[in-house]
Amino acid sequence: MTGPPVGSVARAIALLDAVAESDGGARVGELARRIGVNPSTASRLLGTLEAGGLVERDPGGPYRLGLKVVALSDRVLSQLDVRERARTWLTWLVQETGETATLSVPGGGEAITVDFVPSPSSVVSLARLGRPSVAHATAVGKVMLAFGFDVLPLDPTTELAAFTERTITDATALDQALERVRGARVAEAVGEREPDLNALAAPVIGRGGELVAILGLQGPAARLPASTRKALRDPLLRAARELGQALGGPG
Repeated sequence: MTGPPVGSVARAIALLDAVAESDGGARVGELARRIGVNPSTASRLLGTLEAGGLVERDPGGPYRLGLKVVALSDRVLSQLDVRERARTWLTWLVQETGETATLSVPGGGEAITVDFVPSPSSVVSLARLGRPSVAHATAVGKVMLAFGFDVLPLDPTTELAAFTERTITDATALDQALERVRGARVAEAVGEREPDLNALAAPVIGRGGELVAILGLQGPAARLPASTRKALRDPLLRAARELGQALGGPG
């Protein structure tokens, strides 16, 4: 911990733990005693947690964990599972294409690289674990924008940051590019974040129809001209489809 805990947040966490330990649910007074606060404080905290879907109750009844907790736990488990299951497909992609294969997971409006297998070539494009994508300037980011459920639409007047002369900086042009991504189920970035780096990415759709991961291929621009990128689409789409099926998705 880098600083003192926030008291209200710590008490809210303690309340969630107390509710979870009560098989049939618990009332305000009992929960207040368990975490050592007065009933009015417990009531306010529970009201906030209830508004966020983390706890719920029937009118006048005891509090129990809410469905939002199930959704959050499902998201965490799926992200842990996807990394383990994706490793085989990352290795397969590198064997099939000779380029670096990446796995990213979406969350909080970003896509974060959580695993990769490097190309065996002497000139290698290395991914960085934990590095967030730039949504409008990377193939992975474009997939997140095109298929992510929690991504807000762009204001048409927004001017996007330019990283190279190829970066899309117009919001309307980006929307048009995202429509093409949805149709092809593959995104490309051609020297848009780094001038000498080209990349492709495809969505991995989970059992609820949501975007659970993004598979990508990247390499030096000189090695990935248009004709080569076109040839890489089929293996990338196959890996994304098979991984999605392994996670219970439609494939």
